[in-house]
Amino acid sequence: MTDTPKRAALYQRVYTGERSTGAQLIELAYIAARAGWDRVAVYRDSRVLGAKGRVERPGFDRMLKDATRRQFDVLMAWSVDRLGSSLQDLVGTLAALQAAGIDLYLKEQEVDTTTPSGRALFQMIGILAEAERAMIRERVQAGINRARGAGKRLGRPKIDAQLADAIRAALASGVSIRRAAKLHGVGVSTVQRLKTVSSASESDGSPGSGPTLPTNPIVEKPVPERVPANVGRASMP
Repeated sequence: MTDTPKRAALYQRVYTGERSTGAQLIELAYIAARAGWDRVAVYRDSRVLGAKGRVERPGFDRMLKDATRRQFDVLMAWSVDRLGSSLQDLVGTLAALQAAGIDLYLKEQEVDTTTPSGRALFQMIGILAEAERAMIRERVQAGINRARGAGKRLGRPKIDAQLADAIRAALASGVSIRRAAKLHGVGVSTVQRLKTVSSASESDGSPGSGPTLPTNPIVEKPVPERVPANVGRASMP
């Protein structure tokens, strides 16, 4: 019984200023035919440079969607840089292909995950993803430490108390959040935050949230004593 040939899809990404890559497609098609794979689709993106999202790479986006639908079995590309412009982007693409059960062939790197040695690449995806996350965390923490060492104040900048009171007064008079932000030259989120804090203070009765009514004590009225019926009456002879 003859095995069903694998369905191969080719992805081509042409950078700005790059010469025609038609020869690359011809070479990939030849490799697919030599391996006994049927070429079923070709996806192209042109004039894209740097890290671009899937929206700006319609061919790439369509390819990943078809991979999820199992429209092909093997994705073929000339080089690994055609699939991603950063390690994080590349790891995400490889993880998506692995989750869909799609193999990968890269001509320049001689990667073929249809072979046992090539499948080891997918086993490294988790390690690469964790390494990338660790490097990002390290860079972020290093930047924070440098800023603190330079005496920079981190976090959201605070506004003047007088300005905050003016904004609260405007909100209390019925001015909208956007109008109050425009009148006082602050962001909408700043006004929203002040309104949220003020509402919370009013709900729990915090000082400054308005006068609170005193609780009237309950005064018990004296109950008159009951006088017996025979008291104060003349005695009958």
